Amino acid sequence: MSGLSLRIRKARALTTLSQAELARRIGVKRSAVTQWEHPAGTTPSVEHLIQIAQETGLSFEWLATGRGPSRCEGADLPPAVLVDDYARDEHESEALAHFRRLSGSRRRMALEILQILGR
Repeated sequence: MSGLSLRIRKARALTTLSQAELARRIGVKRSAVTQWEHPAGTTPSVEHLIQIAQETGLSFEWLATGRGPSRCEGADLPPAVLVDDYARDEHESEALAHFRRLSGSRRRMALEILQILGR
């Protein structure tokens, strides 16, 4: 049996979900889950692996590769994306594009100017 198929089966068993219930939650047929858990079966897409990890509360990395802890509970993990770091409109986007083209010393200068203007 492949490692991935075993991990998918284990993830489902740990959360006491039936194949039919996991399939319903993910939006696939039960036969898809059966295939994923079969040693010679098909491999789920990355999107489906993400959904399995979310539904079972297990780590995506562990589910997909077998590496790392299986659960993320209690871990103070930083967010994958810092939403506040992204431009909120076309003006911020344009300013960020210009800022990224600046050398290190000019970036510091531009940042100092913005700090003064922001007061």
